[in-house]
Amino acid sequence: QVQLIQSGGGLVQAGGSVRLSCAASGRTVRGYGMGWFREAPGKEREFVAAINWSGGNTNYADSVKGRFTISRDNAKNTVYLQMNSLNPADTAVYYCAASATGQAMGVMTGYGHWGQGTQVTVSS
Repeated sequence: QVQLIQSGGGLVQAGGSVRLSCAASGRTVRGYGMGWFREAPGKEREFVAAINWSGGNTNYADSVKGRFTISRDNAKNTVYLQMNSLNPADTAVYYCAASATGQAMGVMTGYGHWGQGTQVTVSS
């Protein structure tokens, strides 16, 4: 059973940066595609970024391209989301997820394992 434990996040000023981490336990996620999604108040959960099993392919939502970077360290069983140039519209609960397909999936239905979520609040 894959368990995903998230860390990072918090309160940051507009223009600032935050890095989120998602560490897997229970079993390795070396062969899994990993993704980040977010859910803002009153809105549906949306795709943010994804990376395939090797790290060789990434996928980003248009709203975060050029500002966010997803990466992974398979030796540490961890995936990261570096978020730069944050603005208040990025305020949300962020979730990491693992996909047994191994691909950088951009849809929630591709993911069978989810982290607990972490709040990121960007103040103006």
